[in-house]
Amino acid sequence: MLEELGIYYSVANTAAAVLFLGIGYWTLLASPMPWLYGRRIQYLISLGFSIIGLAWFANIQGIQDSIWCQLFVGASEGCAEALAQLSLSDLFFQHQRGSVLGVYILATSVGTFLGPLVSGYIAADAWRWVGWTGLMISAATLVTFYFGLEETAFHREAILGRHLGGQSVETLADEKKDDEGQLDARGSTDSDTILMDRKRTYRERIALITPAPNMIGTGFKQYFHRLFHTLRVFTFPAVIYSGLQWGAQDAWLTFYLTVEEDNYYGPPWNYSNSAVAIMNVPTLIGAVIGCVYGGWFSDVFVRWMAKRPGRNGISEAEDRLWLMFASAFINPAGLMLFGISSSKGAAWPAPYVGLAMIGFGFGCAGDLSMAYLMDAYPDMVLEGMVGVAVINNTLACLFTFTTSYWIEASGLADTFIAIGVLSFVFQMTTVPMMIWGKACRRWTYQRYQRFLYLRDGEQ
Repeated sequence: MLEELGIYYSVANTAAAVLFLGIGYWTLLASPMPWLYGRRIQYLISLGFSIIGLAWFANIQGIQDSIWCQLFVGASEGCAEALAQLSLSDLFFQHQRGSVLGVYILATSVGTFLGPLVSGYIAADAWRWVGWTGLMISAATLVTFYFGLEETAFHREAILGRHLGGQSVETLADEKKDDEGQLDARGSTDSDTILMDRKRTYRERIALITPAPNMIGTGFKQYFHRLFHTLRVFTFPAVIYSGLQWGAQDAWLTFYLTVEEDNYYGPPWNYSNSAVAIMNVPTLIGAVIGCVYGGWFSDVFVRWMAKRPGRNGISEAEDRLWLMFASAFINPAGLMLFGISSSKGAAWPAPYVGLAMIGFGFGCAGDLSMAYLMDAYPDMVLEGMVGVAVINNTLACLFTFTTSYWIEASGLADTFIAIGVLSFVFQMTTVPMMIWGKACRRWTYQRYQRFLYLRDGEQ
């Protein structure tokens, strides 16, 4: 494509940066939608953006098309940055979050690393069919989602409000705090106060819009109030921490994919499109291992920590962070190994082992940090993930703009040594979160409750 249209690799990096901007900032702009109109509508709109972006990609005629089609493709991915996690929190319990987030990260890893593999084979015959193939998949997914994806929105406050006789959930939460400001470990609903809602019909479950109980009119004013209110999430340390971890992994993604595209087609490797595409397989293998480690194993580890003497079965959000240390060493080592071996023209196995180590960090760092955020602020999942998406994609965008220039100025080896050091520093911010994370949660408790009150109030 680049040769046919006369597009430089720097333009491709700019297009990737626009992609990241589309992901992060559409996630922010669309964040009030699931609370006011239900989850389904945003999924369907995002798939519509995907169809537009891919149709545009398949008909690229020049530089401007190659850049701006990525804005729509990026916006289409916004639902995977926060809404998917919200849907998972609707459906699964806290002790299952690591596992289900592991499956979520695995799915994103398959798309991230198998996507280039499949597109490499398609592009070998006709690169425009990459866009057409994606369009057909998106259209089929849109139809499947419309008829098969049921609404998961559950407005717990509305149901509790009917039973509590007007007493606010916030008041009950305050009454159940202990002397340190922590919530009582008991369940929020006793067995004699369980309420059963009637089962909704199939047509109700697949309705395009499921209005919130507190929506006023069309919800236009509430939409912008909630949008502005969402910006408060950037005052929560756990959001900053999670965004930094996930953003770093997306940033490094641009570096090693750029090296694969820029270097491995030429000597001494002289790889074909399919050979370069196959380089994503070890990264995917590492990501799968990372997802199992940061997902299923982290749930096992958290349950083990809760059963230790003196814990009384209580799990702390910071328990998962112990597992970040493996990624803090393996991921930077993989970046350095891949960069140094590529600069020396090494073939199998060094660059591929490095890619597998990078994939491990991609699979578990995001999983663990997002699970930590969901455990720390369980009723602020969507807004927390929106904050993570903005930080994550802004960071990835900035690094994407600098990738080519940095490699040209410093060389492959020095660049990857530098980002390996940065990766280690970013992931070792886990240490202060483990030491002061609980204190931060206690410090932000009233702000968190106030956030929920303002979000769910009739405004």
